[in-house]
Amino acid sequence: MSRIGLVCLQLLVAVIALALWQFLATVPLFGKVLLPPFFFSNPVDVGSQIVTWFVSGLIWKHLLITLWESILAFAIGSAGGVMVGFWFARQPLVAAVFDPYVKMVNALPRVVLAPIFTLWLGLGIWSKVALGVTLVFFIVFFNVYQGVKEVSQTIRDNGRMLGMGEHQLMRHVYWPSALSWMFSSLHTSVGFAVVGAVVGEYLGSAAGLGYLIQQAEGVFDVAGVFAGMFVLSVFVILIDVAVTLVERRLLVWRPAAVDGRG
Repeated sequence: MSRIGLVCLQLLVAVIALALWQFLATVPLFGKVLLPPFFFSNPVDVGSQIVTWFVSGLIWKHLLITLWESILAFAIGSAGGVMVGFWFARQPLVAAVFDPYVKMVNALPRVVLAPIFTLWLGLGIWSKVALGVTLVFFIVFFNVYQGVKEVSQTIRDNGRMLGMGEHQLMRHVYWPSALSWMFSSLHTSVGFAVVGAVVGEYLGSAAGLGYLIQQAEGVFDVAGVFAGMFVLSVFVILIDVAVTLVERRLLVWRPAAVDGRG
């Protein structure tokens, strides 16, 4: 299927879902509306709220703050995950010693950490960044670690036979092997970086998309809550598109997948 055809199908799914939501929230069936507007709002009201935010300019400040927090969390968490993942993969003893501690920290509920980061770092952006880093780091770390470990022993031996040093092996063998794993994790990490920022804003801040959603929820503005979530979703998709463009640039050497059908 062509790219245009795929996009059309994706848009069709969205249109059908929104139309069904509007219908169930406004048209009575069997004597009552199945999705009461007080609890579920409707796409028209949600869209109107989004337009109002952008026309008034209210949303821009909050978007920029959440974007900045998400970028910092994504960059710091990804860089840390890549470096530690490589280090652990190349130092089996270090990995064995720290393995239970890594698993223990990864098992901690991040929502529990949010108040602690707020206490340590205050209500500014850094408490939100710290929460996002804890979400991003482990996703990237485990994927990079596994990507380096997956390098074939035969390829490593052949590289050494050709006279490759450790630096050359890292550049020409380990790094290409880890890239596919790393970018696979980065697509997931984008969403988690934004989640960390928004959850931190929701729990305590004076600006950001999480703050907007929390304010709307506080006055039972369901349309505002859904509007914040829709803006957040589009926000994540745009960042993911940027990651995809970088991935295509860096993985240009990778052969395209072969369709085995027929």
